[in-house]
Amino acid sequence: MRALLDVILIALDLYSWAVILSAAASWLIAFNVVNMRNNAVRAIAMGLYQITEPALRPIRRVLPSLGTMDISPIILLLLIMLIERVIRMYIYPNVF
Repeated sequence: MRALLDVILIALDLYSWAVILSAAASWLIAFNVVNMRNNAVRAIAMGLYQITEPALRPIRRVLPSLGTMDISPIILLLLIMLIERVIRMYIYPNVF
């Protein structure tokens, strides 16, 4: 059971990095630092978008509009951190 919890914790950690990379990529694209005409940049940006958008979409529906500022990645990262803490503090010590 602990091995399964370790896999879940690793997956949550990797997903949090994907959220951070997705936010950074969106900033780089918005400020024209990277060119979306490049096939590699487009593939990476679309891959990150497809991975993170299913989790960010429900958060964006609930949050009020803040204009051009999107804080849904921050909310998602806080939720991931909460889930990790619950697993580490309450579930992991009680599993044999």
